[in-house]
Amino acid sequence: MRIAVAGATGNIGSLTAGILRRDGHEVVGISRSLGVDLLTGDGLDDALTGVDAVIDAISSPPVSTDETVAFFGATTANLLAAEQRAGVRHHVLLSIIGIDRVEGNAHYHGKREQERLVAEGPVPWTIVPVAQFHDFAAMVASWFEQDGVATVPPLLIQPIAPADVAEVLAEIGTGEPRGRYADVAGPDRHDLVDMARRTYQARGQEVKLVPTWSGPFGPSMAGEVLLPGERVRIAPTTFEQWLAGQRS
Repeated sequence: MRIAVAGATGNIGSLTAGILRRDGHEVVGISRSLGVDLLTGDGLDDALTGVDAVIDAISSPPVSTDETVAFFGATTANLLAAEQRAGVRHHVLLSIIGIDRVEGNAHYHGKREQERLVAEGPVPWTIVPVAQFHDFAAMVASWFEQDGVATVPPLLIQPIAPADVAEVLAEIGTGEPRGRYADVAGPDRHDLVDMARRTYQARGQEVKLVPTWSGPFGPSMAGEVLLPGERVRIAPTTFEQWLAGQRS
């Protein structure tokens, strides 16, 4: 198959493209660095010529709620319109578990708009809600680290390895549209503060962690709202297995 990957130079996009190529598919990369701009639509029609399916793994820069919604709205609308012109038969969207249960988070507002456009759009689709990645805890801590101290929200999540996410996206992208897919998560539940502590420890870094609900992760994300529902697909890689690869 000829499959386009939007966000092909990002973490999940590059892994997904690699798996598709491994399995013998032709991959078209969509990103600004590859000459395709989703915000303006420049280069999209040429990129999607002869494409069977599109896997959308783009992300948004950390900006305000209005800017995030506008970003996902424009990129998704441009992508879907170009797919319709090109006769693309399947749009696969990487999304996040629990975004409909959380208020006050700019990124989740944007993802909800993205899901809405895909579900109401002209191209047959599959939306894949995925848990946070294994490196999410250290990434969040790094955003707020200053002078060896980092604030971390005490989120309860069921994290997943990025490579496992890419395998699922590649599998779904080469199949038929399935509507809203099952939640996809890792094998075990973890507390984000503990994950950050263990990641820093494995990397040989000393950072003091302060649990807090301040910042973009507020109390609406407490409890089990970010955990998968009853309809769930469990990926194989544990946090401990991922952590072993982080040891310094």
